[in-house]
Amino acid sequence: MKSNQELLDKIKQDILDNLKCPLKDAATNIVFGKGNPNADIFFIGEAPGNNEDLQGLPFVGKAGKDLDKQLNKIDLTLEDVYIANILKYRPPKNRDPKPEEMEKHTPYLVEQIKIIQPKVIC
Repeated sequence: MKSNQELLDKIKQDILDNLKCPLKDAATNIVFGKGNPNADIFFIGEAPGNNEDLQGLPFVGKAGKDLDKQLNKIDLTLEDVYIANILKYRPPKNRDPKPEEMEKHTPYLVEQIKIIQPKVIC
């Protein structure tokens, strides 16, 4: 039986291999997710920003620092949660995602949720 991390890695590879999306062509990196693949708490953001695109990780910019502070206030860290965005690639100039982009990326997020099976989604 595969671990949650192995299953998540398979989805990430599927996106890299098969997702047809203009955002992918303009992005520096895929921004798939980070944290505990067995977490009870799953945080979902809308889309990666510039810092996330450069590092390939969600919530590493200002919003990520704010989230880290809030988590620390309740004695949680990245080891306790999983974080992902609806979109796996940054929209140009940090614009809001278009409905068709969200529709194309949402099935991957749903698969992440199915694998992790969190008790709480924020």
